Amino acid sequence: MREGTIAFQGHWPMTETLYHVILNPNSGTARALGVTAATLEELFAAQGLNAIVDDDDHRPLMDRIAEAVSGPAQVLVAAGGDGTITAMAGALLGSDKDLAILPLGTFNAVAKDLHLPLDLAGAVAALATGTVQRIDVAEVNGRVFMQKVVIGLIPGLAAGREHIRGRETLGTKIGFMRYFFRRLARQRRMAVAIEADHGETRIERVQAMAVACNAYDEGLGKFFSRKSLDRGVLTLYVLRHFTARDFVRLVTGMLLGRWRDDEALSMESVRSVTIDAHKELIKVMFDGEVETLETPLHFSIKPKALSVVVPAEAQETAEAA
Repeated sequence: MREGTIAFQGHWPMTETLYHVILNPNSGTARALGVTAATLEELFAAQGLNAIVDDDDHRPLMDRIAEAVSGPAQVLVAAGGDGTITAMAGALLGSDKDLAILPLGTFNAVAKDLHLPLDLAGAVAALATGTVQRIDVAEVNGRVFMQKVVIGLIPGLAAGREHIRGRETLGTKIGFMRYFFRRLARQRRMAVAIEADHGETRIERVQAMAVACNAYDEGLGKFFSRKSLDRGVLTLYVLRHFTARDFVRLVTGMLLGRWRDDEALSMESVRSVTIDAHKELIKVMFDGEVETLETPLHFSIKPKALSVVVPAEAQETAEAA
């Protein structure tokens, strides 16, 4: 198939479920495995599923998504990383269509939280017998996110990490670790005004803050994982200091499943919160991507606003949780 085209040409019977796949061929796993539209066509056909596959990464992503939302497909499939998934989720709010995920990113955090198969063939096969689950999404200044928004030290570290993506030799990794600990040593705390829905405005001096859609769980070996995505709350994490010692202690605590009571960290559940850093623009890590947002940051939760396709056993796990 010629690159930059939509694979499907024709009309599917309206009685059958039609899948519209938005492929990001430059996402981490897609690029590493060489996933193409032809690859996906074969996998969907093998499961007896009707699919339109759009791999035209020369067009703006939001234009491609808008076309899919206005089209005949009942299920829109995000074949990419967490950024592609978040963009499609935002476009689907208020529609009667479902979101499905083929985890082709580097981290695939949302797919892991939904207990989706992480191998491509398994993820496509799971669509054939999948069921629909409604989950929460969150918003900041009107933009949808599915995981967390982080301000302070972490976005700067993430931006440094982006500089070595794709050329991760031993030398670049050592260089990044030096950069990492230099930033920890030099980072100053920032003053922020926090106004939660259940209290008055307070001023905090912090190294970093995160607002998460629902809450991250403790447990042995669990590292930024959520077993429930429909609690209907935001979780505010405040990191008041973050030295090299704090870093080692927190990471160890996460691996051992004992991090919530760490002395450097506080957390609270809210339904809405406003954060003002007393500057017009601020860098944030937005579902894993470093972006610049206008302040103040107004956060809110949208309970069960998104319909996603998950394996039947994943739905049972969510109901049990």
